[in-house]
Amino acid sequence: MKITYVTGNKSKIFSAKQILEPLGITVDNVAIPTTEIQADDVCEIAAHSAKEASEKLKTNVLKNDSGLFVKALNGFPGPYTHYVDDTLNENGLLKLLENVSDREALFIEAFAYCEYGSDPIVFKSITKGTISKEKMGIYGWSWDFIFIPEGKDKTLGCFPDEERCLLWNTDAYYDLAKYLKEKKN
Repeated sequence: MKITYVTGNKSKIFSAKQILEPLGITVDNVAIPTTEIQADDVCEIAAHSAKEASEKLKTNVLKNDSGLFVKALNGFPGPYTHYVDDTLNENGLLKLLENVSDREALFIEAFAYCEYGSDPIVFKSITKGTISKEKMGIYGWSWDFIFIPEGKDKTLGCFPDEERCLLWNTDAYYDLAKYLKEKKN
């Protein structure tokens, strides 16, 4: 089995290969632009992009979208995480959370698998954690410097790639692999 991951993000490709290839799913990638619709749901955004990419490439693809959902901010920035990163960035988010004690957050990743000519199927991973009070670390980028995964006392930015990729919830990859294997049989 082979899947084309539509992304130019090397970290995402690394994670996909680490998990899916031992399960018998070869991962290649292509970086093409897709429309990122404005929606309140990362699953809807990922599904739309996957369908568009599958039609452009005329093949089966995997596309993802993700968001940081901060409980005290009613889920903000959520599906607008990329835009907020470009405008407020992690310093702005920390400013919004000054004097806020509940720093619970979720990082939700939606992985949309789309077979050419079909509708996409979405699998979701949720990584629980909290937002730190200050930026920490030298690894990764953006939210990695302020997101502390559940069970840890340091931000993701304190862990090198090979460790950091193991701290994310990866249920969606395993659900995708299970789906593909069952479909094949």
